[in-house]
Order: sequence, then C-alpha cells, then structure tokens
Amino acid sequence: MSREQFTSRWGLIASLLGMAIGAGNLWRFPRVAAQNGGGAFLIPWALFLFLWSVPLMLVEFGMGRAARQGPVGAFGAFLGRFGVVPGVFVAFCTTAIMFYYAVVTGWCAYYTVALAVDFGHVTSNATGHWQSVSHYNWVTVAFHAAAMTGAVLVVAGGVARGIERVNKVLIPVLLLLLVGAAVAGISLPGGTRGLEFLFHVDMSRLAHHKTWLEALSQSAWSTGAGWGLILTYAVYTRSKEDVLLNSLVAGVGNNAASLLAAMAILPAVFALAGPQADKALGSGNTGLLFVWMPQLFARMTGGHLWAVVFFGAVTVAALSSLLSMVEMATRVIMDLGFDRRRAVVIIGGVGFLAGLPSALHLDVFDNQDWVWGLGLLLSGGFFALATMVHGVKRFRTEQLRPAPGAWRTGWWFDVLIYVAIPLEFVAMISWWFYSVAGKHSFATTMNPAGIFTVGTCLLQWGALLGIAALVSAWIYRRVCDPTLDLRGDRSP
Repeated sequence: MSREQFTSRWGLIASLLGMAIGAGNLWRFPRVAAQNGGGAFLIPWALFLFLWSVPLMLVEFGMGRAARQGPVGAFGAFLGRFGVVPGVFVAFCTTAIMFYYAVVTGWCAYYTVALAVDFGHVTSNATGHWQSVSHYNWVTVAFHAAAMTGAVLVVAGGVARGIERVNKVLIPVLLLLLVGAAVAGISLPGGTRGLEFLFHVDMSRLAHHKTWLEALSQSAWSTGAGWGLILTYAVYTRSKEDVLLNSLVAGVGNNAASLLAAMAILPAVFALAGPQADKALGSGNTGLLFVWMPQLFARMTGGHLWAVVFFGAVTVAALSSLLSMVEMATRVIMDLGFDRRRAVVIIGGVGFLAGLPSALHLDVFDNQDWVWGLGLLLSGGFFALATMVHGVKRFRTEQLRPAPGAWRTGWWFDVLIYVAIPLEFVAMISWWFYSVAGKHSFATTMNPAGIFTVGTCLLQWGALLGIAALVSAWIYRRVCDPTLDLRGDRSP
C-alpha cells in the first residue's frame, strides 16, 4: 500500500481547491444563478454547502483515511464484498466524467490559444466556430489528447512531487486570473447592473421550489462531494489533519471562486449583451462560454487581452479538476496491484480513447454529461448509505475523531446523514427525472437511446451495477485487504 503523503496543509488545501474549482464554477454557476433570481439563489446555495456538501466531504475523508484505498477498496472495507458494487459505481461514474471532462479541458485550452492568436476570426462568427470545434474536428481531438497527456504527466509524478506541487502554482494563478476577470467585468460601462442583479435578493423567489432544487444541485455538483475525489486525496493525508476545517475551507473556497466567476460573467453579459442578455444566459453551459463570451469580449475595450485572461482561468480550473479525476482512477488501478507509472498510463490511454466520441460529437458529450452528472447524485447517496450501514455515530467517533487541537464533528453530523442527505437525494433525483417526464411522453422519457431521458440513465446505471455485481467477489479478493475489516463485529 502506498505511503505517499501530502507534505503540508497548504498542499492539501490547494489540491482540494483544485479538485473542487472546475469549469462548472465558471460556466454553470453564473448561468444558473442568473436564471434563478440572482441574490435569492445565493441563499439556498450557501445553505446547501453545509446541508449536503460538507457532510459528504467528511464521510469521504473518514473513509479514505481509514481504508487508505480508493473508492472500491474503501467501500469494500466498510461494507464487505457487496460494498464493492457501490464502490465500483462511484469510481466509474467519476471516471466516465473524466472521459468527457478532458474534452472540456481541451476546448478551454484551444479557445485560450485561438483567441490569443486569431481573436478576430474566433469572435466574428462565434456560433459557426463553436460548431466546427464541437463536431468532428481533429484539432479538438489534439487538444483533448494534450489535456489527458498533461494530467497524466502530473499524476505520474506522484502526490507530493506531482499533484501537490502543481496545485500550489495553479490555484494562486487561478484566483488571480478570476480576480482580474471580475475587475474587468465590473469596470465595464453598465457592468454594475450585473453585480446588482447577482446580489439583489428578491424574497419572492425563495417561494419557488425550482430555486431551492437548482441551488442544491449546483452545490452537489460543484464542490466534488460524493465523487470519490476527496476520498482519494484523503488516502494521502496525515492522521493529524483537521478534517472538519479542511472540508470547510475547500467548500467555502469553491463557493468563493464561483462568486468571482459570476462577478466576471454577469457584468459583461448585462453591459454588452443588452436586450439579448436573457438569450445569452439561456443558451446552456457551452453556449454561454464558447459562443456568447467570445462575442462579448469582441465588444470590450481591451477585449483581446481579457478574453485570453478569462479563458486562461477556465483552462486552469478545468485542468486542476482533471488532475483529481485522473488520480482517483489511477488509485483504483493501483489498488489492483499495479504501480503508479503503469496505472496512470493505462488510465491515460483509456481516458483518451473513451473521450473521443465526446470530442467528435456534441450529442455524445451531452448524453454522457446527463447520465453521469445525475449519477453523481446516486454516488452521494451511496456514501451516506455506507455511513448509515456502518453506524453514523460510530463513524463519527471513530473515523472522524479529531486530532489534538482540531475541530470536532458534533451530533449535527448524525442528523444530516440520517435525515437531510436522504431527503435531499430523493428531492434532487425525483425533480430531475420529473423535469424530463413533464416534457415528453412516457415512451420518449423511457427511451434508452435518447440523449436526455430517464431511460438512458437507467440503462447505463443498471449495466454498470450489474457488471459490478457479477465481478464483485473477484474484485473484493483482489483489492480489499482481509486484515482491514472496518465492519466491526459484523460477520464477513
């Protein structure tokens, strides 16, 4: 078992922030916040950081520190052979996201370079340019390959010499770029209107269930809680780490980065898009980032420079998150008995090949984002379920026992795991499925070949869980340490 460790608290915090702050902070959060009332949305969004994200972060920290293995081995250690099944689901769900997230990282890097080199060409026909980039464009494939290669090279260097060292540079650079982009947006004539909208609270919006569910979904996806990424980084933490403090810093830091991104994008949209602001904000994640933002920069004084700064920030954010996904997948392969170098080469090769369909066709990308993005909600539910089966109070007193001087996790953790997390999970998954069913017939909703359907989720999730169940005994024998049984007096 690897004895690699983060060498400092700052190295761990930087890596946790790199994991949490990703492209979703810069393309999804500003759009969703604007569509759901601005300041009114921020209230439940901040609340759910503590009602969903932080408790699951604590669970991941506890499981990773105790098992010192990735998600598959950790679930096996806590739940036995059949715990391997949810562990495989968590690991593959995040790995499947890695496949197309490397494509996103490649897109961001491509736009950074393209805007720097040929600003006028990209911005003059932003819609056509995006269509050419997202469909059968081998330049995009090259940038996808470059993103995977860069992440593989960093992860191959190990935790301290690779991930920690790089994140200590990436995170300060990212925060500086975000501050610069926010200053540029607010400084635009009329830009303060976007800022006023972001922080103005219309209390009537809090009566809308959609505001609360969108806020909960954003918190669930943005912080990385329930992905298995924090669990993986926890494998390399020292026993004296302050788990509660680290979770709070990572969560609050992620939310702060989201606000900075909104302070950059919304002022630009309100100042430059004018009457088309609603259309820009309603164009979806990729539409806002890759179609509208280049057009808005073209209308700015000094837009060429700020376009490169902004897309550079998005690229850094995407890369820092990609590193954590590659590390998690690599950790799973290492638990099977491979050394780090061979494991990361396997993950790099598989990641590139499995990401090609998303790189070449946007429909595949959209389907995978839908299926495995919602799958993350199921992953979060599995973490809560594992804690409940293990015993929430026992988990808190044993796995979250604080080191001397560290912050203590109290009884509130038990309430959140037993009550809040299950209710939030049911609300989110029901709402997202209902949002599809309410627009289409039953046959269309359950179509397993659809892009955004319930049927495609159930098919792909069911196939994964079925395969995991069939090979669970073999994986348990191969991965799980028989001397490490965290189930207490439960029979094996």
